[in-house]
Amino acid sequence: MSVNPIVFNNTVLRDGHQSLAATRMRTEQMLPVVELLDGVGFGALETWGGATIDSCLRFLGENPFDRLDALKRLSPKTPHMMLLRGQNIVQYTSFPDDVVSAFVKCSAEHGMDIFRIFDALNDIRNLKTAFRAVKEAGKHAQGVICYTTSPVHTVETFIKLGEELEAIGSDSVCIKDMAGLISPSMSYELVKSLKQRLKVPVVLHTHSTAGMGAASYYAAIEAGVDEVDTSIAPFANGTGQPDTLLMQKMLEQSPRKPSYDVEKLHQLREHFDGVYEELSDFTSPRNERVDSDILIYQVPGGMLSNFRNQLKEQGMADRLEEVMREIPYVREQLGWIPLVTPTSQIVGTQAMLNVKFGRWKMLSQPAMDILLGKYGRTPGRVDAERRKQAERQANQEAIECRPADVLEPRLPALKAELAARQFPDADEVAVLHAMFPQELKKILTRASAPVTPTVTPGKENPAKRSAAVSGTVSRYRLMINGTPYGVSVETLD
Repeated sequence: MSVNPIVFNNTVLRDGHQSLAATRMRTEQMLPVVELLDGVGFGALETWGGATIDSCLRFLGENPFDRLDALKRLSPKTPHMMLLRGQNIVQYTSFPDDVVSAFVKCSAEHGMDIFRIFDALNDIRNLKTAFRAVKEAGKHAQGVICYTTSPVHTVETFIKLGEELEAIGSDSVCIKDMAGLISPSMSYELVKSLKQRLKVPVVLHTHSTAGMGAASYYAAIEAGVDEVDTSIAPFANGTGQPDTLLMQKMLEQSPRKPSYDVEKLHQLREHFDGVYEELSDFTSPRNERVDSDILIYQVPGGMLSNFRNQLKEQGMADRLEEVMREIPYVREQLGWIPLVTPTSQIVGTQAMLNVKFGRWKMLSQPAMDILLGKYGRTPGRVDAERRKQAERQANQEAIECRPADVLEPRLPALKAELAARQFPDADEVAVLHAMFPQELKKILTRASAPVTPTVTPGKENPAKRSAAVSGTVSRYRLMINGTPYGVSVETLD
């Protein structure tokens, strides 16, 4: 067993608020403590990817590349890490190889260091293009094992996947337990087996949804895991990752105990307490509690936070439990797919449709695409009748090849579309246009419009002031062309 101190990666700027506040933390709410985070000595700061890019464009009116630039500028010492969905990039469908490669190249140029690359089906064919692009950019490619439980998922299948990831060039391998399902005993066994079979570092990522997160980390650390992911309360525990301070305290007598500055962790907690209050419209006490039902439903923390909001918008908030009970059935019919973005949303949406209209009365397009093989090879067999239904509705047969093999290159066409609208046609704009065309259009239109600001004083956040470098921080609400923006203005002493 390794006796080196365990390395903590910190997720508060990505998975922490994705899992507990529907990914609504704004860049301005991060900036006051980014330098502080950089000084703690974490192995990596997860600052991008996952749902943050979608949320920046769709809900927050931000350019996600601008966010990455701002965060990287204030935290140059600690490697930045992002979550990349392989051929899906950060969207819910497969993209051509040229778009995937361009996205990775742009992300690396904006300062991304570690690309945590996964495929929702654990279909390794969907990872190779992203791996190749990361290597060409000279960055760290971290291959992912999406952990789940089902009749077709075993320790041996996960170990085999880990070996395949190492063979295609993984610089490290991450066990991604997106729903908090891994038990301490399984955590120990899987980490120990991977450490015996792999030469590259092994990382464990989990959530505390079912109450096992911290204990599973402890077991993994005993088994020799190299790194684990933690967050900062209140964007920790519950559907998020275990809290950094809690995890360090649990290891108090362990030879692998890390020595992160407790005072700095307290300052971070004080700041994020204030941010959590500001995001109260998107938080829920249910996301903070232990929910052992997750062991049955297997819904990831990030999806659970967003899913409650979505059901509320559909007028189905009172049918949450009914929809959750439908999820395991839909998952089995779709070939025992792991529940991680985008498959968790696909299964969740189909479960909602089944509850609302009757089983399979309405088949969502993404569920149809799973059945038609457009996301890749499922771990188990899809239901034969459901596949026939999808083939009838789509008027086409299912495919067996890598999904991207049937896609034509798109980058030149994307750039032409942007140029025709007199928008910038740089690669970083084109890749966002590929994934979020309507949301990007709003950002670009607003950026090119005349600016007519009006400023009104806002309530100062004392937590932000105490966490700032030195001086006072005043908060304002800035209206630009009718869109509200929060602004922090610091007056240095």
